[in-house]
Amino acid sequence: MSRTSSPPPTKRARHDSVSQSGQPPNGGAIKIDALPPLSLSILGVEPLDEFIKEIADFVHHMIMTRPDMAGSKVEVEAKIGVVRERTTGQRLALPVLVETILVPDLDIRFESNMAASQHKHFNVLLNELRSSQMHSATPLSYQHLYLVDSFYPCEGNDREKVRVTRDETNGKVMECMRKIRLGDLNVYSPKRSADWRVSVNLEVPVSHPIGSASHTRRKDRMSYAHEEFVIDLTQVSSTTTPNAPVQVSHELEIEIARSDLLLATALKRGAPNASEYERSAFDELIRAFVNNARILVRNALDTWH
Repeated sequence: MSRTSSPPPTKRARHDSVSQSGQPPNGGAIKIDALPPLSLSILGVEPLDEFIKEIADFVHHMIMTRPDMAGSKVEVEAKIGVVRERTTGQRLALPVLVETILVPDLDIRFESNMAASQHKHFNVLLNELRSSQMHSATPLSYQHLYLVDSFYPCEGNDREKVRVTRDETNGKVMECMRKIRLGDLNVYSPKRSADWRVSVNLEVPVSHPIGSASHTRRKDRMSYAHEEFVIDLTQVSSTTTPNAPVQVSHELEIEIARSDLLLATALKRGAPNASEYERSAFDELIRAFVNNARILVRNALDTWH
């Protein structure tokens, strides 16, 4: 049988194909708007964010295993600062590209003090945000507080102190409590000038202690509230002894505002007899909390000190 003399069939061109050189064929341009809607994944769902879940699991575990102490409140806060090596004092340097949750037993320390210029930068940022959201559905509210903390020895525990907080403007006692530290998670952010730490504490109300305070701390605090969170920007002036020089530091922290809501959502997390909304409320609260901490870190100046 003789072969046909007709030429071989040409390959059908792919729609919007790109040559091996990375250029569109015939000098044409790829039409981005031709990209069809994509599924979240091959299963049609978005993979779980392990970073946020790790923090949610940690906070939930601290809450559910806390000591049962009458009248106590759970405090969940994130402080902005720098993770340092304990031996050298240098900022931690790890071979990672993005923010990473550190294992709790590393030999490190967390330093929350920032430069006065960094403090001013955050003050301007938060004030501008508050002004721009005056007509928002959930604007920032603001109050300027002048507080004085006095610390007293805790009977039977040398490591803990009783803190008495007064309003400096009128001397009124705002709270008298003992704070019990439950746990911390440090987050290292190699792309940023600052890191952050999530802390879970138990605040136990106590009666006013007898005797003299071991040391005092004055707090000039600008407090911004947004939805379920409070952001405190504080200048702290502290003295350890009556004749010691005053030490001034600057701190930024975000706290979940309502302890009762935090506990209520924690109890419903994953409960089989609760609605889907109730089961997921705790993780949604932690997600927004983490996002706020991330936003603050990413808006820090290039130099922390």
